[in-house]
Amino acid sequence: MARPSTPKLSTNAIADAALGLVDARGEFTLPQLAKELSVSASSLYNHVQGKGEIIELMRGRAMAEIELPDLGQVSWQEAVRAIAMEYWASYSKHPRLIPLLTSHTVRDSTTLRVYDALAEALALAGIEPGRRLQAITIIDSFVLGSALDAAAPKIVWEASAESSSYFKEALDAGLADSNRPKATFELGLDMLLGALGRQATADSDGA
Repeated sequence: MARPSTPKLSTNAIADAALGLVDARGEFTLPQLAKELSVSASSLYNHVQGKGEIIELMRGRAMAEIELPDLGQVSWQEAVRAIAMEYWASYSKHPRLIPLLTSHTVRDSTTLRVYDALAEALALAGIEPGRRLQAITIIDSFVLGSALDAAAPKIVWEASAESSSYFKEALDAGLADSNRPKATFELGLDMLLGALGRQATADSDGA
């Protein structure tokens, strides 16, 4: 009887399996990943250098879902909005991946193309280079934080007897909205774009 062939490994298969583990458990180890793929842990090193590279592969899988706008066809505000919305939608599906990403330098080429597009849109807005990086960091933090909010329990806050009437009113009104995470993200994005527009004007006036 012929021996069964060993499952063929690839970086895509490794990334998909690792992402599945992270979605389910919030973490992964190389032995767990090898078991998921029905291979030995040592065989993983024929395709990746270690856990850090696998985390970057997972980052790329999430960012690959983002369709970039044509910057020649839309305004910078429309471009930033479109990128941020798709970025949020992608990471809302994989919120447990976010904590793993924050401790690793971004090197994935698929991810960097998204930052390239953001930088170009902000340059078209007139934001000077130093503030451009600050703006990208702000967008990044806002999107990822909002993606975590989308994965939070429906009752995020529970008022105490000492809570103010203002907070209780906010909870009663806000938590009744089943679309609260997305509506909150869109409101915050509107505010962020407004602030970026004012900064662009200030940078242009100071040029």
